[in-house]
Amino acid sequence: MSTTAVTMPDPGLEWKQPSRGRVAMFGLIAAEAAVFTIFVVAYIFYLGKNLSGPTPKDVLTPPLFYTVCLLLSSVTIHVAVRALRRGRLVVFSVWWLATITLGAIFLLGTALEWNRLIYHEGLTIATNLFGTTYYSLVGLHGFHVVVGLLCLSTVMAFTVFGKVKQEHAEGLDVLSLYWHFVDAVWVVVFTVVYVIGR
Repeated sequence: MSTTAVTMPDPGLEWKQPSRGRVAMFGLIAAEAAVFTIFVVAYIFYLGKNLSGPTPKDVLTPPLFYTVCLLLSSVTIHVAVRALRRGRLVVFSVWWLATITLGAIFLLGTALEWNRLIYHEGLTIATNLFGTTYYSLVGLHGFHVVVGLLCLSTVMAFTVFGKVKQEHAEGLDVLSLYWHFVDAVWVVVFTVVYVIGR
């Protein structure tokens, strides 16, 4: 009589259902990525089709400092969530606040650039095709940064009042995915507008 050995599956290889929050965030990111793709394609399509100035090379200066600030904010939010997972609330607070600060600095840079373009260079959304597509694309990204900062600031307010605990790390990790998406989109926007588009 032969015996068949029954092998138990390795618990480390067991498939785990992803959290609903993570799935929902990836769904949102996919939808937003599609919207950004349309705006990027429109920007590229209309490049060089202006009948009048100014053109990108006349007025655009790559915002390198503000770009570095935004990209650094992806690092700070990652460090913040990791600290919360370990129960280090004070460290989490410092890095979370650093993320908000870096995002706000980036938004300030966008506002300063728009002020210069509108009041000193005479470029508005109605000036020419470049103005229309530029403000639409960069404005769409700026809107997403504002939404992200509002969410991050709400979390910071809850943290100040002692409502954020270690068990909230998974939820805040999901929120950080949105912020990483905003940063990744800026890399594409920066490349299209300030590198290819000039």
